[in-house]
Amino acid sequence: MKKFLIILCATFALIFVACLCLNFAVVFSSQKNITDGENANADVIIVLGCGVKPDGSPSDMLRDRLLTAVDLYKSGAGKKLLLSGDSKNAEKYDEVGTMKRLCLSLGVPEEDIITDGLGLSTFESIDRAKKIYGIENAIIVTQKYHLYRALYIAKSRGIAAVGVPADLHTYGGQLFRDIREIPARVKDFILSTAK
Repeated sequence: MKKFLIILCATFALIFVACLCLNFAVVFSSQKNITDGENANADVIIVLGCGVKPDGSPSDMLRDRLLTAVDLYKSGAGKKLLLSGDSKNAEKYDEVGTMKRLCLSLGVPEEDIITDGLGLSTFESIDRAKKIYGIENAIIVTQKYHLYRALYIAKSRGIAAVGVPADLHTYGGQLFRDIREIPARVKDFILSTAK
C-alpha cells in the first residue's frame, strides 16, 4: 500500500510539473507578441467572445474587448472586425449578436463586421478564423491572461498575430480565471499540436 501511494504521489507530481512546463511554454512563446496596439496593423481584428448578461448586454470583460477592438479599428489598425463567440443557439444565448450590436452602436459599418457564432471555445475561434475565414494576419483582442493562449493557437494555425490586451478594468473572480487558464492552456497546447 505504501509503495502504491508513493507511485501515485509521484505520478501526480509529474503531471503537475508537466502542466506548469506547458503553461510556461505557452506564455513564454507568446509574450513577445503582446503589444499596446499603437503600431499594430492587420487585415482583421479578432474579438474573442466572453459572457453576455441575462438581459442581453455584454459582460464587463466582453464590453472592454469590444471597446478596445473598435478603438483599434477606428485608428486604422485593422480593416475588419471578426467577432467570434457562442451563438449556436442564438434564440437562447446570442454572444455574437450582442457583440455586433455594440460595434454598430459605436459606429463600425456593418460591412466591416464578420460574425462567427460557432466560436465555442478559444481554440475553435482561432482555428475557424484560419480554416473558415482564411485569416492570414490578425490582431487578437482579449484580456491579457487569455492572450497568451490565443496567440499560441494562432501561431499553430499559421496566423501571424499580435495581441492587444483589453484590461480596461479590474474584474472580480480573476483568481478563478487564472487557475482555470492552467488546464485550458494544457488542453489547447495539445489540440494545437495534434491538429
